Amino acid sequence: MLPLLCFARTPIEVGAHEDGRRLTGLAEIWHDAEGGSDLPAALRAYRRGEFRALQSAGSTGLQPGAFWSHFALANSTDTALTLHIEYIDHQLIGLEAFARDLAGGGDYQQIGLLSLADPFSRRAVPHNRFVFEVTLPPGGTTELMVRFSSDELGVVFPSMRIWDPKSLQASSKFETAVVAFLLGGYFLMSIFALIGGVTTRGRIFYVYSIYSASKITIWCTILGYTHQYFVTDHFHWSYMSFTCAVTILCGLIFARMFLQTKTHTPRLDHLLKFMMANAGFLLVCALLKLTALSVISITIALLLYPLIALVAFVRWRQGYNEAAVFALAWSLLVMGLVVQALRDLGYVEHNFINYYWPPVASFFEMLTIMAAIGLLVQRLRLLKEQAEKKYMQQLEVTKGELEDQVRLRTRELEAAKARAEREARTDPLTGIYNRRSFFAESEHLLKLAQRKALPLSLLMLDIDHFKSINDIHGHGTGDLALRAFSEAIAAHIRDTDVFGRIGGEEFAILLSEARRDAQGTAQRLQGEIGGIVIETADGPLQFTASIGIAHLQGESTIDDLLHKADCALYQAKRQGRNRVVEYSDAWQAAEVEISG
Repeated sequence: MLPLLCFARTPIEVGAHEDGRRLTGLAEIWHDAEGGSDLPAALRAYRRGEFRALQSAGSTGLQPGAFWSHFALANSTDTALTLHIEYIDHQLIGLEAFARDLAGGGDYQQIGLLSLADPFSRRAVPHNRFVFEVTLPPGGTTELMVRFSSDELGVVFPSMRIWDPKSLQASSKFETAVVAFLLGGYFLMSIFALIGGVTTRGRIFYVYSIYSASKITIWCTILGYTHQYFVTDHFHWSYMSFTCAVTILCGLIFARMFLQTKTHTPRLDHLLKFMMANAGFLLVCALLKLTALSVISITIALLLYPLIALVAFVRWRQGYNEAAVFALAWSLLVMGLVVQALRDLGYVEHNFINYYWPPVASFFEMLTIMAAIGLLVQRLRLLKEQAEKKYMQQLEVTKGELEDQVRLRTRELEAAKARAEREARTDPLTGIYNRRSFFAESEHLLKLAQRKALPLSLLMLDIDHFKSINDIHGHGTGDLALRAFSEAIAAHIRDTDVFGRIGGEEFAILLSEARRDAQGTAQRLQGEIGGIVIETADGPLQFTASIGIAHLQGESTIDDLLHKADCALYQAKRQGRNRVVEYSDAWQAAEVEISG
C-alpha cells in the first residue's frame, strides 16, 4: 500500500462543459533529473516537499530526465464526470498518469500510459497529441500524478488542457482542418513548381518542388499526424529528427542554388556547406536514434538559420534584386522558429497562435520564395528577349504558349481550391454537410426564419444499434450503412433543407416546414430508412432509425433547438427505437449520451 498524499494546494473546479481554456497548472512540479523515477519515488519526493511551482511561462526549458505534476480536480456537478486531459505540445516521448479518489481513499491507480513508441491504436483517446481520460465521482475530488518523459534531453509543458470529450473532438477537427489547409498549400506549391520545371526545364523549380514536399513530411510528422494516420504501429521520435534533417538539407541546397553563393560569395558558401554537413550529421543521428546529439545538432542548425538571410542581403547588395525577396522569405521562417524557441524555453506562454506560428511562417516563407522565383524567371526572360531580338517572332509564339499553360494551370489550381473548399465543408464518408458546416448553414436559416416569422423544424436522426452493426459486420459495412442512410435521406429532402452529419451515427435535418409537414417528412424518411438493404457476407442487412423532432418556438440559437431535438431523440430510444417523437416542453431537459 502506498501512503496517501496531502491534499493538493488548490483543487481545480471543473464542470460538464470544459472547453480547454482551464489548465492543470504549474503549482506543483518535480524535476527528476535522472529520469528513472516511478510513482513511489514521486510520492516520496512530494512528502519531502520537493514539488514546487514552475518559474516560467509554461515550459521547463531544455532539460534531461523526467518531470512530475501533482494536481487535483474537483467535480462541481452532482453526476459522475468524464474529462479528457490533453498534453499541449508535440515533443513529448511518453506520459504516465495516476489518479485516486480523495473521498474514497486508497492507492493511486494508473489511468493513462502513452508513448510515441506504442502503436497509435492503443491510445484510448485518438488524438495527434497525448490525451488521457479521467472520471470524477459526483461532487468529489480526484488527485492526479502525471509523469512527463522526454527521453535523454527535451522540453516539457507540464500544464495540460482540460476538456469535455465533445469539445476536444470539435477542437481537434478545427486544428486538423487548419493543418490540412497548410499541407494542401505545400502540396499545390510543390506540384506547381514541378509543372514549372517540366515546362521551363529549370532546375530551380525541381529543387523548390522537393523542398516544398519536404515541408509536408516535417510538419505532418512533428504535429503528430504521421503517427496518427501513416506510421501507426512502429513510430519513433527519431522520425521527427529525420524529417527535420531532410527539410533543412533541401532548404540549404535550394538557398545555395538560388543565391548562387558558390560563384558570387565563395567565403559565405563555406558557411552553407558547414550547415549542410550539420544537417547530414543530424540525419545520421536520427538513423542511429541518438537523442542528445540530435538535439544538439538541431540547436546548431536553428542558431545558424538566420545567417542565410544575411547571405541573401549580401547578394542583394551585389545587385541581385531577387535576393531581397528571398531574405524576406527566410526572415519569416526565422521569426517562426524564434517564437517556437522562446516558447520552448519558457519565455512565452503556449497558445494556439505561437504553437502554429512556425508551420504558418514556413508556409508564407514558401509563398514568398515562389514570388522570388517568379521575379528571377521574369528577369531571365527579359535578358533573353534583349539577347535574341532576331528571334522575336518565335519568342512571341513561345510566350503565348507559356501563357496558355499558365492559364490552364491557374484553372486547375482554382478547381483544386474549389474541391478543397468543398471537402472542408462536407463529411468525407457521406458527402453531406459536416458538423461545422451544418451549424453555419443552420444559423443562416434560423435567422431568416426569425426575421420573417417562418416555421422551422429540426430532426435529429440516429441509426438504431449501429454499434452492433460495426461489431458484427465490421466497420466497412458500418460505413456502407452510413452512406446508404445519407443517400436515402438526401434523395427525399429539398435543396433548401440543411442536412448534416453531426457525429458518429447521428444526423440532423433543419426543415423550413410547420409541425404537421415536419411530422410527415419524418415518417416518410423513417420508411425510406427501413427499406435500405445492404448485402453482407452474412446475408442482407436492414436497420432502422429513431427520430426526434423539435419545432422553433422562440429559440435564439440552433444549439437550443438541437438540444430539444436531442431530448426527443432520447425519448424515442427509451420508447423502444424505430419511432418518431416530438419534443414536449413538459420534459425535464437533460444532457444525455445516446449510444445507437
